[in-house]
Amino acid sequence: MRKLLSLFIIILFLNNAYSQNTRLQDHNKIGWYNYFGTFKIAEKYSIHSEYQWRRDHYITDKQQGLLRVGLNYQANPKLQLRLGYAWIETYPYGDYAINGQGKDFTEHRIFQMATLTDKISKFEVSHRFMLEQRFVGRYTNPALTVEDDYLLLNRFRYLFRVQMPLKGAEITNKTPYLAAYNEILIGFGKNVNENIFDQNRIGLLLGYRFNNTFRIEGGYLNQRVQLGREIEQKNVFQNNNGLIVNTLVNLDFTKKKNTN
Repeated sequence: MRKLLSLFIIILFLNNAYSQNTRLQDHNKIGWYNYFGTFKIAEKYSIHSEYQWRRDHYITDKQQGLLRVGLNYQANPKLQLRLGYAWIETYPYGDYAINGQGKDFTEHRIFQMATLTDKISKFEVSHRFMLEQRFVGRYTNPALTVEDDYLLLNRFRYLFRVQMPLKGAEITNKTPYLAAYNEILIGFGKNVNENIFDQNRIGLLLGYRFNNTFRIEGGYLNQRVQLGREIEQKNVFQNNNGLIVNTLVNLDFTKKKNTN
């Protein structure tokens, strides 16, 4: 048993030493300031809209801008399906830019999503599954100032979220709540590079639901990203952590107006 334990410790030590020698680490302080809007247009259909203003050094520098729209279908009370499009602009930030030439680049996405929700005692639980077809802009010539080619990348995402009220048995109007989530992003397909493991995101949030229409939440975000390229024959990992603030709006356009 002692020999096995000693061998296990040696393997862990060697693996850690190997990882340190084959990886470059990049640490950044980020701030994500997000809007999410849902607009119900029929009994089972709604429109999703969002914009995420992602910043480096908490707020002073650009990290990324993301616009996403989609059509929701509420298959049943616990299952929502979504088909949509996203536009993303990514900027050079940190010690190692995502783009190999240190330039900003545009990305267009088509995505399919399914969200399962449930309630266990005081806890609201959700599982979000997403497939993305990503058309990532790239420069075939360093002298170019605009992308002239788009590479197709595929990615799978899974997000688990749990939230609970800080008073009462459920999150209703005028209720503060706590939420936590973990999301993993996996690249796949013929054009996947170094980053089969693409990202992991962890969030810890304090929220407040004002009414059926409006709620806000904010807290801590940790984002770990693996770049799709090597530098000096080493994998590059970003360790980004900082603030996240979400503003959520929910409007129901199917309700009949009171004419009295």
